Amino acid sequence: MQVKLLGPFVAQEHHGSIVPSAAKPRQILALLALRAGGVVTAATLMEEVWGDRPPRSAPTTLQTYVLKLRRLLEQALTAPGGPRPTGTADRPHAKEVLVTRHGGYQLAIEPDVVDAREFERLQEIGQAAFAAGDFAAASTLLGQALALWRGPALVDVRTGRVLEIEVLRLEEARMTALESRIAADLRLGRHGGVLSELAALSAQHPLHEGLHAQYMAAQYTSGRVWQALQTYQRLRHTLGVELGIEPSVPVRRLYESMIAADVSPDVAPGLLPGVPSLPGVPSQAGQALRSAV
Repeated sequence: MQVKLLGPFVAQEHHGSIVPSAAKPRQILALLALRAGGVVTAATLMEEVWGDRPPRSAPTTLQTYVLKLRRLLEQALTAPGGPRPTGTADRPHAKEVLVTRHGGYQLAIEPDVVDAREFERLQEIGQAAFAAGDFAAASTLLGQALALWRGPALVDVRTGRVLEIEVLRLEEARMTALESRIAADLRLGRHGGVLSELAALSAQHPLHEGLHAQYMAAQYTSGRVWQALQTYQRLRHTLGVELGIEPSVPVRRLYESMIAADVSPDVAPGLLPGVPSLPGVPSQAGQALRSAV
């Protein structure tokens, strides 16, 4: 089986889709897929579909939805050229894939066939590489993790209380991975290569201070000092208008350090993360840029 949750919902068994068109069975399958290999209680599934006020018929209706999912799965399993010859005794049955467990249900598939689980695996080892100072490996691994995304998670699935939390968790993890990958690239001296990416990201996330700080660092170390200062002013204006607040202390210090340094483009590389400041360049500026990436 192949399951994709990082974008439009895809679940296929031997090229046959098992994603139902009806909204509620779709929700149930998505939640089971997110927790592939684990048991999801009936209470959790009912909370996802009906919230905190399930109808009296909810347990029976849930069983009906599971039955419909198994029918779709059985059709895919028995399709010509399926995983086992049709009619043989050892052919897997839908009940062996979508399993009834005590108090709930389990989608008995390997977690690594689910793109969300693969994303989390790659992100974990990518972050470990970053922490160990292996920025090249971190950039590669986190880039592979981010490449699994095809759009917002479960963009075509109606989400209830449980799935909303799961989607929020995934989106936060995506942003963390993105910031870390960019930070790794900056530490590798690829500041020019991430400028256009950061320009788009800062426009898409006008209140995200971390991305703006990275954009400022990339601009500054590329010799675009005035643009870096302009990026700060734009962030400051947006935060003031939208939230009535000033940029955080680290971002203000980064801005002030850039003004104090007043270095020319040929000296700017000395402010790259991990590279000692050159003579005449205030160490405070180097520290501020390091904290940004």
